[in-house]
Amino acid sequence: MTLRRVALQLEYDGTLFSGSQLQKGQRTIQGELEKAWWKFTNEYSRANFAGRTDSGVHALGQVATFETEKQYDIHSSVSALNHFLPEDMAVVSMIDIPLDIDVRRHAKSRVYQYKIKDGGVRSPINRDYIWFRQQALNISSMTDAVMALPFCEYDWSAFAGPVPEGYSTIRELFDCDVERVDPNQVLVTVEASGFLPHQVRRMVGALEKVGCGAISPQDYVDFLDKGPGSAGPTAPAHGLTLLDVKYESSIINWNSNKNRDVL
Repeated sequence: MTLRRVALQLEYDGTLFSGSQLQKGQRTIQGELEKAWWKFTNEYSRANFAGRTDSGVHALGQVATFETEKQYDIHSSVSALNHFLPEDMAVVSMIDIPLDIDVRRHAKSRVYQYKIKDGGVRSPINRDYIWFRQQALNISSMTDAVMALPFCEYDWSAFAGPVPEGYSTIRELFDCDVERVDPNQVLVTVEASGFLPHQVRRMVGALEKVGCGAISPQDYVDFLDKGPGSAGPTAPAHGLTLLDVKYESSIINWNSNKNRDVL
């Protein structure tokens, strides 16, 4: 039987998960996904992810892979996996990819978005998906801060949580946008080649201080020249969503399954 590698696009509400990666005794995205795969295929296979998300962080476009010998129809496979998955996560799409494609290493970029509600009445319905701040934020100052960031390969250790010894802290920032989408809601969208642990949340935490006037846009940029972990505070996890993991179309093209009959 020929071994195959399949890629899955995942959506999940991270509220009740202890992050994406397996942890003993904890409910995780990987744990639930591998359990559903076994129930569907009766085949044990390890799920590999394009990147990690912390406890409480959500996703609209996480990517995972399995290796399999099964030849199930692609569309029925999505339905079957979703039948076995819990209600707070789902497979959005699935495709067959070459065995030499690593969805983490071959990713071109990752896109995250952070939601902040600044002012007005706090929303109990949205409390797990948005960071509520009573003070209105100065979007102009926040924009000045992010536009002064280095849009190139740079050492982002100041905005990172602890990393293993010898772990590279160089990442390339492609885009960082601050947008007011209604009178009391701000979106911060960040795209980079990759992110260090807690990097986006620390970027947003420090950016909120700029918006409140506690620090200047220049103070924000100056964090980059300070010691590891000096920027922050770390914004709450529940406001953060992994929107997308991008690939060259020649590597992973989610539309390529339209004319395929089997995995």
